[in-house]
Amino acid sequence: MIAKLEMFIALAREKHFGRAALSLGITQPTLSTGIRQLEEQLGVKLVQRGSRFGGLTPEGQRALVWARQIVGDTRRLRDEMRASREGLAGHLRLAVIPTALTWASTLAARFNERHPRVTFTVLSRASADILTMLDDLEIDAGISYLDNEPLGRVTTRPLYREAYQLVCRADHPLAGRDKLDWADLGSLKLCLLTPEMQNRRIINRQFMEAGVTPVSAIESNSTVVLVSNVLTGDWVTILPTDLARFLAEGKALSLVPLATDSRAHEVGLIAPWQEPYTPVLQALLDEAKGLARPG
Repeated sequence: MIAKLEMFIALAREKHFGRAALSLGITQPTLSTGIRQLEEQLGVKLVQRGSRFGGLTPEGQRALVWARQIVGDTRRLRDEMRASREGLAGHLRLAVIPTALTWASTLAARFNERHPRVTFTVLSRASADILTMLDDLEIDAGISYLDNEPLGRVTTRPLYREAYQLVCRADHPLAGRDKLDWADLGSLKLCLLTPEMQNRRIINRQFMEAGVTPVSAIESNSTVVLVSNVLTGDWVTILPTDLARFLAEGKALSLVPLATDSRAHEVGLIAPWQEPYTPVLQALLDEAKGLARPG
């Protein structure tokens, strides 16, 4: 039953029989058979079928809620029993907004030093994708904004408040300035994160409140691409302070602080709300709390 529920969750996530089977490492006929057997066991039709996946039935939508809960509880039970037998061990999957990847690396490294039998996968994702992945049990936790857009029913551990730096070449006219206001940036050649990134929406709001309508001629979901563009011409970009310092280290770049208002957004660890937490997840939450920057 658990294996069939995992097939059902994968199909609801991928919305395609072939992709769902591939994500599970099984054949498409095996997936189709498993879904059909699950429907027979539950006595309801879960999936609209035609020549392709047609969505979930109303019963399927309700069953998906239970499937996520049952599979999640089963995984937590396995983790709990393994911890009682072997100590902290296992694998943690994190999805992280691009601007917080340096914090994710620090968190994973510190955790692994204390618990060397726990390994990590760290993925770069947009904030909306992180919440979806938590719901679909694709990840165990994420690092994202805590106070800018609704999160739903999750547990949070604040890590830091975001401040911004203008990143420009060392020979740029603005290099060496003590501080800049957002209104100073309207005429610059900007390269910024893509609009689906919450960081970009925050930056857009800062510009709007400063009465500026900037034009971003280059957009990317990779901060490495943004900094590479800055290095190749008279482009500038805007990044959170910690990430800007990391990416600019050893390069002919200058960082200029941008005026920060009192609403500096909080970034932190998010995990599905559950009681009790598995020993591994509880240890991760505790590690994040110890890593947090005061204020």
